[in-house]
Amino acid sequence: MSVSIMAPLLIFLLLAAVAGLPGTIKIGGLFHSTETLEELVFQYATQTINNDSMILHKRLMAIPEHVKSHDSLSVSDTVCRLLGQGVAGIFGPQAGSTSALVQSMCDTMDIPHVETSWDMKQRRQDFLVNLHPHPSTLARLYMELVSAWGWEKFTVLYEDGSSLVRLGNLVKTLDRQVTLRQLDAHGNHRQVLRDMRHSGERNIVLDCSMGTLPEVLKQAQQVGLMTSDQSYVITSLDLHTINLEPYQYGGTNITGVRMVDPNSKIVQSAVKNWGYLEARKGRNIGISSENITVSMALMHDAVQLFARALSRLDSPAVDIKPLDCESQNNWGHGTSLINFMKDGQSTLHGLTGVIQFDNEGFRTNIMLDIMELSYSGLERVGTWSTKDGLNIIRAVPPAPPHHSESLQNRTFRVITALSDPYGMRRQSSVPLKDNDRFEGFGIELIHELSLMLGFNYIFDLQLDNAYGSLNKKTGQWTGMIKKLRDEEADLAITDLTITSEREEAVDFTTPFMTLGIAILYKSPQKESPSLFSFMAPFTTGVWFCMFSVYMGVSILLWIMGRICPYEWNNPYPCIEEPEELENQFTLQNSLWFTIGSLMQQGSEIAPIAVSTRMVASIWWFFTLIMVSSYTANLAAFLTVETSTTPFKNVWELANQNVIKYGAKKGGSTVNFFRDSSDSRYQHMYAYMMRNQDEVLTSTNDEGLQKVKTQNYAYFMESTSIQYITERDCEVAQVGDLLDSKGYGIAIKKNSIYRNQLSTAVLKLQESGKLAKMKNRWWKEERGGGKCVDTGGSGNPSPLNIQNVGGVFVVLVAGLVLSCFMALFELLRNVYETAREKKVLFLQELMAEFRFIARCHGSTKPIRKYDNQDKEDSPPAEEGADPQNFVPLSIYGPTPYRH
Repeated sequence: MSVSIMAPLLIFLLLAAVAGLPGTIKIGGLFHSTETLEELVFQYATQTINNDSMILHKRLMAIPEHVKSHDSLSVSDTVCRLLGQGVAGIFGPQAGSTSALVQSMCDTMDIPHVETSWDMKQRRQDFLVNLHPHPSTLARLYMELVSAWGWEKFTVLYEDGSSLVRLGNLVKTLDRQVTLRQLDAHGNHRQVLRDMRHSGERNIVLDCSMGTLPEVLKQAQQVGLMTSDQSYVITSLDLHTINLEPYQYGGTNITGVRMVDPNSKIVQSAVKNWGYLEARKGRNIGISSENITVSMALMHDAVQLFARALSRLDSPAVDIKPLDCESQNNWGHGTSLINFMKDGQSTLHGLTGVIQFDNEGFRTNIMLDIMELSYSGLERVGTWSTKDGLNIIRAVPPAPPHHSESLQNRTFRVITALSDPYGMRRQSSVPLKDNDRFEGFGIELIHELSLMLGFNYIFDLQLDNAYGSLNKKTGQWTGMIKKLRDEEADLAITDLTITSEREEAVDFTTPFMTLGIAILYKSPQKESPSLFSFMAPFTTGVWFCMFSVYMGVSILLWIMGRICPYEWNNPYPCIEEPEELENQFTLQNSLWFTIGSLMQQGSEIAPIAVSTRMVASIWWFFTLIMVSSYTANLAAFLTVETSTTPFKNVWELANQNVIKYGAKKGGSTVNFFRDSSDSRYQHMYAYMMRNQDEVLTSTNDEGLQKVKTQNYAYFMESTSIQYITERDCEVAQVGDLLDSKGYGIAIKKNSIYRNQLSTAVLKLQESGKLAKMKNRWWKEERGGGKCVDTGGSGNPSPLNIQNVGGVFVVLVAGLVLSCFMALFELLRNVYETAREKKVLFLQELMAEFRFIARCHGSTKPIRKYDNQDKEDSPPAEEGADPQNFVPLSIYGPTPYRH
């Protein structure tokens, strides 16, 4: 070959070696401060390309830059700086208003712009490649899901205006009833969620960012919007990355869409390679195939797509040069590179599936997994593709398996009523929300059950306090029972009585409290002691027996004294042989001896014979026991005040016409009287129905006020009476219980969790927790124990005149009787003396009165009268003055008369 031919050939080969893509190709990435993982994936994907020469024979250099989402000037400067470094393409930013600015600059300079976030534009720019499915495509998927689930009406719960733009035709559908509700901008979504629950909205399409989604689900569970009655379609493609275990066992139908299959070999290989690169740098960011996000996977696929397009573009005629934003120059090969990336003939299998684009630049041939939350976690239940549409294994969302009775992480809507102490508003100086608003026995019981069984709960209030009764005419239930039957609540707890009628409508757990109907009435009034209360220690029969024994023993002593010879004694000891003997046990002396012994005062009479002493001894023993018993019992009867009520039981109440009586209207207490077969109860029910406007009340508080202000008796449950009487000392329970029944937790009919709740209630009873809870709410909280009798200080109460007045009456009566007896004895003695002395009765009587009136001396002369025979007078002693009389002690015996 000649030199003339070889020279041009060598020049051509030299130019070919110099021209073409450089050995290192720079690519720029724009990331926000929150996109740390996406930035790392951008770098890792670049290193992966460099490690695999089969993809690209050149090396890629990733140049990541941080930008602010709303700082257009800063972003513009960053893009110009990257262009000046000779980048072949720019990736990002993921979101923000600056994305349009970057795209405009890339179009001007013919630099490919690769995006991985959603974009609503209906037309792609010439130099834009977006790997994210178009929102209209996803809206089509959601429409098909709504149709498959058979939702005639549903709620779109969205975060901001962009959500409505993304959902497109789903919001504008005309053949279904759509309700739009926006989440709270400040993060407190409970009010809007609570409004949804009250309005009965069960089918929900939830569209929000991944940063907001976990908190929305949490608050939905708190307000009772995550139960088996609700169904959710969550539009986020990253549903699999959050912890769904709190909602896993609640029975809520949660449907999501997955773009990244963690079980894919491509995904697992890429994550493994990232982990290897992380280990070389001595750190671990914790990326796994289960928590890889769509944005991370799209970034990886975008770099792969860009590298393959570069490989196809590589030719001697292609070069990359720095660009100046101030000049009009652009990259002449940018169009070719974009065309290679959008070429529908080439297929790339990436982490997000097959990556292809249609002729308009939108990603096509998309395959997504339909995921549902089950008891074992998220499960793949179908697929959706842009070509074949929705392919679901089952046509409707799965219901919770009825064989599973696990309550773990279920959320129950619990309805209660304001009834002390079962449900009460919590007293607080700061506003309270949700469950914190209430306290009481029923509230604490539900809390204890939730700790044992692992379920969640949200309380709702029955505003009209109607527990539930059946309208016989319409067959419709009211109150709490109606809400359970209409599935507006899962549980109902208050002082709700288990009845056969209610058992036909709903189920009940094992009773957590046993009680009965009782009567509430004013506290018994203290009865004033009787005037003769000192007689109370012995009954009338004992007093009669004592009087009989007293008379019998006295007569026995009189008889024995006459029988026994040792009781006949010489009345004049100075006379050795008296003409007559005397016996001290006359009938009067016998009565005096026994009464003196009984009163423990004794007498001057003493028995002599053994027989009479035996009678006296046994009589003294008898009086010892009786007096001791009387004394021991007397203090109690004098100090204890008895209380009385106008009636002692329900029958006495029914048989009178003064005290009115009634019960709570529509409650189980009234129904007890209505359904009773006892004619007396039926009579009382008829009375209450005749006067229902006057005697029936709407609440127990109203009944309490009627008891306190009127002559009225109120029928109510004994436990409620116990609570009231612990705090209000003006009222008390009268009589025994009329029946026996129990309170239980009401549940929807044929509920699968009835057994577990009943078992938990029994465990609380056996452990003594229920007893402690009752003692706390009945006797400790809210003023409990106010009316408990503590026994006082232990000092005896002083007696007043009413306690001992009868003794004074007896004393006065005895004194008056004694005066009359003394007067009688005086008159009798005057009468006998006047007859014996043969003087006038009045003359003798006046003489006695004159002597008595002098009130002087302790001796009394024997009066002499002129008509008295002198021989009747006793002979005067020697030396004695015949005019004087023999003085006699007033305490001595009657002067001896011949």
